[in-house]
Amino acid sequence: MSNPVDAFMAKIIVKNPGEVEFHQAVKEVAESIMPFIQENPKYLYPKILERIAEPERIIIFRVPWMDDKGEIQINRGYRIEMNSAIGPYKGGLRFHPTVNLGILKFLAFEQVFKNSLTTLPMGGGKGGSDFDPKGKTDNEVMRFCQSFMNELFRHIGANTDVPAGDIGVGSREIGYMFGQYKKLKNEFTGVLTGKGLEWGGSLIRPEATGYGQVYFAEEMLNTRGDSLKDKICTVSGSGNVAQFATEKAIQMGAKVVTLSDSSGYIYDADGIDEEKLAFVMNLKNVKRGRIKEYADKYRCKYVEGKSTPWDVPCQVALPAATQNEINGADAETLIKNGCFVVSEGSNMPSTPDAIEVFLKHRILYGPGKAANAGGVATSGLEMSQNSMRLPWTRQEVDNRLHQIMKDIHATCVKFGKEKDNYINYVNGANIGGFVKVAEAMLAQGLV
Repeated sequence: MSNPVDAFMAKIIVKNPGEVEFHQAVKEVAESIMPFIQENPKYLYPKILERIAEPERIIIFRVPWMDDKGEIQINRGYRIEMNSAIGPYKGGLRFHPTVNLGILKFLAFEQVFKNSLTTLPMGGGKGGSDFDPKGKTDNEVMRFCQSFMNELFRHIGANTDVPAGDIGVGSREIGYMFGQYKKLKNEFTGVLTGKGLEWGGSLIRPEATGYGQVYFAEEMLNTRGDSLKDKICTVSGSGNVAQFATEKAIQMGAKVVTLSDSSGYIYDADGIDEEKLAFVMNLKNVKRGRIKEYADKYRCKYVEGKSTPWDVPCQVALPAATQNEINGADAETLIKNGCFVVSEGSNMPSTPDAIEVFLKHRILYGPGKAANAGGVATSGLEMSQNSMRLPWTRQEVDNRLHQIMKDIHATCVKFGKEKDNYINYVNGANIGGFVKVAEAMLAQGLV
C-alpha cells in the first residue's frame, strides 16, 4: 500500500504543476496531519485536507498603468481566496517581481492555518502583483495601486475578503488602495488592514509580526524554565518584521547582533541598541538605503553578497526576511554554533531539510504559521475596532497580541507534545490550525 502522504502529494503536483513553493507548503502540512486524519476518520471521507488545498476562488487580472514618462506599463494582479470556513478571507497583498501563482497559493494555504491558530474568526487568502514599488515615484505607485484596486474592489469587502500589506505593500500603498476602494464603492468600511491611525488603523499593527515572533520565542523558552534575557540573537532581514523583532528582543534583554538585506549582512558584536536601531529604521523606511551603510557608520563587520547571517554564533535565530532562507547546511551550522531556539518571522523561511535538522536535534523550533501569526492577529484586532468604530490604546492592543501569542503557543503544546515531552511545534501548529477549520467545514456541509 502506498504512503498516504505520497499519494496525496502526487495528486497535488499533477493538479498544480511547477508550483514548487505550494508543493512544499502542502507537503509539510500533510506530513503532520495525515497520521492525525488516519486516527480521526471523520475528516477522511469528506476529504477535508484535499478541499483545504484547493482554493475556493482564484482571481487573476491585468493591471495597466502609466509611468511618469507617459509610458504604458502592464502588470498582473492576483487574489487567492483560499478558505472562508471560519471567517472572511484574510491575508496580505505582496508587490514584488517574484510574485507568481505558486508563491501566492503557498502563502494563502499557510494563512488558513495561521489565521485559525489566532483564535479570531478569519479565513485565509493572499494576493498581490509582480509590480515592483522599488525605484518608483509616489505618483507611479499611486497610479498602479488605483488601477490594481479598479479590479480588486469587485472581489473584496469587510465581510468577504479583507486584504492587508505584505512585502512591498506598506502604509503608502494601503492608503492609495483604500482611497480608490472608498471612491469606487462610496462607503467607508474596514476593507483593508494596516491603515493609517487617522483613518481606521490600529496601534501596534506595524510592530505586530516582529513583536509576536519574539513573544513566541519567549514562550518556547519558558517551557524550559528559561527566557530571552542575555541571549545572543541573529536576525535576518532589515524590513518591518526584522526591525520590530529587534526592538522587542532588545526590550526583553537579548542582544541582537545581525541584520541583513539582499546585498549582504552586518555583524555587530557589541549588539544593536535603540540608537542603532533608530538609524536602521531611518535608513530603510525613509532613505530606502542598503544595510552596508550601518557597517560604515558603526564600523562593524559587513559580509557582502551573503544575505543570511546563519554562520554567526547565537543562541536564538529570528529569520525575518523571506521563504527558504535557512537550508539544511545553515541549520547544522546554527546548531553547531550554539543555537537552540528558532522562531520564524517570515513565511516558510526554513527548507524541509532545515526543519528535519531542527527536529532531529530537538531544539525549540517555532514555525512561521505559529510564530509570525502576530501580524494577522493584530489585523484581526483592527477589524474588530473598525466594526465597533472604537480605537483601542497601544497598551490594550499589545496586551491582546501578547495573549494571542500565548494562546497559539498553548495550542501548539496541546497538539504537539510527544511521548518524551518534546514539543513538536510543527505538528502542534498544523494539527491545531487544521482542527478548527475542519470542524467548521464539516458543520457547513459540502460547499
